[in-house]
Amino acid sequence: MYTILLVIHSWFRWLVLASLLYAVCRSFYGWIRGHQFTAADNSVRHVTATVSHIQFLIGIALYFVSPVVLYFLQNFNTAVHQRDIRFFGMEHITMMLIAICMITIGSVRAKHKGTDRAKFKTIAIWYGIGLIIIFLSIPWEFSPFTNRPYLR
Repeated sequence: MYTILLVIHSWFRWLVLASLLYAVCRSFYGWIRGHQFTAADNSVRHVTATVSHIQFLIGIALYFVSPVVLYFLQNFNTAVHQRDIRFFGMEHITMMLIAICMITIGSVRAKHKGTDRAKFKTIAIWYGIGLIIIFLSIPWEFSPFTNRPYLR
């Protein structure tokens, strides 16, 4: 179970990043150019939030079957001082939860905005913040926090 979830989580992150990047760029463009917020824009908003939520649920499932997290929880006093273990046991999940909250807030607020420009601006800002947090919290091969391969 752990290996399957790890592979799915690793591959699905690319869909999350691509959809967020697309949504942020499209929203900035619509905001700056004053475009009309169309049904396609609304679909991008919704699909991006949904993809992000699915990834978060996969990550939560992975969190509860991960041997790294299990070690962290069972040996907290020791593990909290080990960089790689602490990253996955505490930092990664906390930052991803914050990012998902940003994306969710942005999606809900944009849906209720009265003008097209306000909808684009809301998505651009909130999804942009979520994207930055996610990008910083992924264990990239070049990350100073901890690193893992690009694909499992």
